[in-house]
Amino acid sequence: MTERQAIEETSATGPRALVGVAVLLAVASGCSSTEGCAGVGTVSSVGVLFVHKGYGDLGGASFELCARGRCAKGELRQEGISDVSLPLPHDVDPDSGPIRFRVTRKGAPRPVIDASVDVKLTFRSDGCGGGDYGRGLAFTQDGGLTTKIPKAVSEAWGKQVGSRATSQPDPSPSS
Repeated sequence: MTERQAIEETSATGPRALVGVAVLLAVASGCSSTEGCAGVGTVSSVGVLFVHKGYGDLGGASFELCARGRCAKGELRQEGISDVSLPLPHDVDPDSGPIRFRVTRKGAPRPVIDASVDVKLTFRSDGCGGGDYGRGLAFTQDGGLTTKIPKAVSEAWGKQVGSRATSQPDPSPSS
């Protein structure tokens, strides 16, 4: 092969390779056009906003959140409201199923909270033709585990998150 033939062959495959890469990127991003997609990222998950009020000191307490045959475990931070979450697979079954939330004080033999509720997951679009299934819940001493997140809990959570970004103390009551 001459040098000229090699240059012509490289020139001919270059545009085809670029088109192939563009198609691959469009498919991988979930967008059907060659324009960039400005969608938001989504993740399949279940989350619980847990209001500590009424439970006293939960320093060092552990939590367990289970759904769809998976569990997340961890230690609660000393704060007014904890946000605990459980990542789920992208292809999770959205049909109704149990979600279980447990909190156990450090060194205690039994959980102080052991609640479950059957929940259908909801679809959250990524704004680009795709999305994932998930669900947000709340747990309060008065309301238990529920899919109806009280406005006061959402607002308190927002203030608590905002206080982390400033030098102001956590405004959420802890007891």
